[in-house]
Amino acid sequence: MKLLLKISFLGTNYNGYQVQPNKPTVQQSLNEAAKRIFGFDCDIVGCSRTDSGVHANEFFACVSKKGENSLECTIPMESVTLAFNSVLPNDIAVIVAKTVESDFHPRYDVKQKEYIYKIWNSTIKDPFGSDRAYHVPKKYTDEAVYKMDLAAKHFCGRHDFSAFMAQGSKIVDTHREVKYASVYRDGDLIIFKVAADGFLYNMVRIMAGTLLLVAQGKLNPEDIDFIIKSGDRKNAGSTVPACGLYLNKVEY
Repeated sequence: MKLLLKISFLGTNYNGYQVQPNKPTVQQSLNEAAKRIFGFDCDIVGCSRTDSGVHANEFFACVSKKGENSLECTIPMESVTLAFNSVLPNDIAVIVAKTVESDFHPRYDVKQKEYIYKIWNSTIKDPFGSDRAYHVPKKYTDEAVYKMDLAAKHFCGRHDFSAFMAQGSKIVDTHREVKYASVYRDGDLIIFKVAADGFLYNMVRIMAGTLLLVAQGKLNPEDIDFIIKSGDRKNAGSTVPACGLYLNKVEY
């Protein structure tokens, strides 16, 4: 058996999830917490390798004893949750802990991931959300947001998303299936929501940057089809900042 943690975190102070030399990461914090709780080193495998500054409303990580593929945990699960939260930094929280089979893999067993990207669309900046949404001071009309939503629908289906992948990525198979995508306004927030069976490096952030071109009238919604078919990164929009990106849901 292994231990599965459902966690959430604010990624502002971290260089992503994966451990990196001399840089704070979410995985490093989990490793240190697990050693304090269990008294030995653990292997902690996450469901995704988030970028620096990216947040997670829902993230899963498996804990096993280092060098082994299991973890004998005699502590009640509710106590495990409390123990982790007592030693983790305040910007990382364990929501639920449970046991899973030893052959469960938190990354490869994922069926679908949902991301959201938050745009703070106000002439006035939000001092409480400066690291939690991308500030775009030019106010967009409801019609512009509607066009962004129409454009987002063109992402749906199985496509080669090479045009929406960071240049220099070494991924060979760039085909992904987008299950749904939408854009809507919530007060001064514009939220882009997208779910797929997997994502390429910077894919959601490039999608969001391209949708902003639609809001600005520089692209039409149907231009998304051309960009996808072109496979050319230069035809898509800019890579918007990581601060607005959240891993929102993970389905197994």
